[in-house]
Amino acid sequence: MPDLIPRHAQALVNDALADTRVILVNGARQSGKSTLARLATAQNPATIMRLLDDPVTLLAAQDDPTSFVDHDGLMVIDEVQLAPDLLRPIKLKVDLNTRPGQFILTGSSRVLALRSLPDALPGRMEIIELWPLSQGEISGGPDRFIDAAFAHGSQIDHTSEWRRKDYLARAVVGGFPEAIRRTDRRRAAFFDSYLATLIERDVLELASIERRGEMFRLLSLLAGRVGNLLVPGTLAGQSGIPRTTLTRYLELLASVFLIKSVPAWSSNITQRAVGTRKLAFVDTGVACHLIGQDLARLNDPGGAAGPIIENLVLMELARQLTWSDQRARLSHFRTKDGVEVDAVLETPDGRVVGIEVKAGANVRTEDLRGLRLLADTVGDQFIAGYVLYTGQQTLPFGDKIRAVPLDALWRVAP
Repeated sequence: MPDLIPRHAQALVNDALADTRVILVNGARQSGKSTLARLATAQNPATIMRLLDDPVTLLAAQDDPTSFVDHDGLMVIDEVQLAPDLLRPIKLKVDLNTRPGQFILTGSSRVLALRSLPDALPGRMEIIELWPLSQGEISGGPDRFIDAAFAHGSQIDHTSEWRRKDYLARAVVGGFPEAIRRTDRRRAAFFDSYLATLIERDVLELASIERRGEMFRLLSLLAGRVGNLLVPGTLAGQSGIPRTTLTRYLELLASVFLIKSVPAWSSNITQRAVGTRKLAFVDTGVACHLIGQDLARLNDPGGAAGPIIENLVLMELARQLTWSDQRARLSHFRTKDGVEVDAVLETPDGRVVGIEVKAGANVRTEDLRGLRLLADTVGDQFIAGYVLYTGQQTLPFGDKIRAVPLDALWRVAP
């Protein structure tokens, strides 16, 4: 893997620098935020870099926040969540001078969720989320399936050379640059270190945890439930953690970009939908590590291939939505009698694309039930339904529904 992989988010940062006073690049630790900030400012030699991971720099920021942010050009403040008191003098500075492109902030937790946050920057700051590498960024693909689906409806036609094992190999590795570079054994060491740092440092920056061992046990439990509904009461019973504490732990894990909940899709024209969110891990490599599934075990008949592949697709869609031209909301659809669609994309004007995910190379009639129900439910607003599967051909299944090889997700363009 090359040392620097072009990121789709760099164009977003460049655009924001032209018309926004403060840009916050927010995302998971080790996802490349610092590198992205350096690349975005490479053509500006007057940029001031402030790295709060350096103890002396952090002490200066805490001792005199106003002087720390005083500058005339562009300042990058890395890991700003370490010194949230900087945000008040930043707000004052950009209120007095409305020139765009004054600050790039990076954070490894959802900075705006910090309870100690002195003030936010509404109307002054654009937030750009940076996820671990997408499959398109790793492979050099366009990563434009969402735009293609809404532009062309059910007419996407894609042929693939990939087989099921190829997708599982990508899922086991995940998208962290450091994990991709390593051998299997060394990758496991990276994930162990990553998770320990995340809990011992990042989570503790947001809140105190009474028993850290509970958090690690909860992580393993959650990794074994990817793709399932996120029901705090059920998880509390399985983990032995009180429900109120468990709910707080889930919020913390989402705040440090370890897990993500996918909301349920609902419409006023159907009363059959379940309103519970679905659980996903931001990185499938982390999830596989937590449940002890390498490529061989994942590919076994009793392995976790199905939920892990579904998780992979959900998070690729979530990544694409941060840069796609078509604005849309990601959700899932499930009825009270168990009919479901793994991912639903809905635009602000109500157009809908449904996506079902299959880890196998065959598509059965029952695999189409959810998409057909969704199509009947939304009527003319239904643009297309796709079954993303590990087969190699595009196959039509009636009006507006097709099965397409899963790597179309990052290989097709509008």
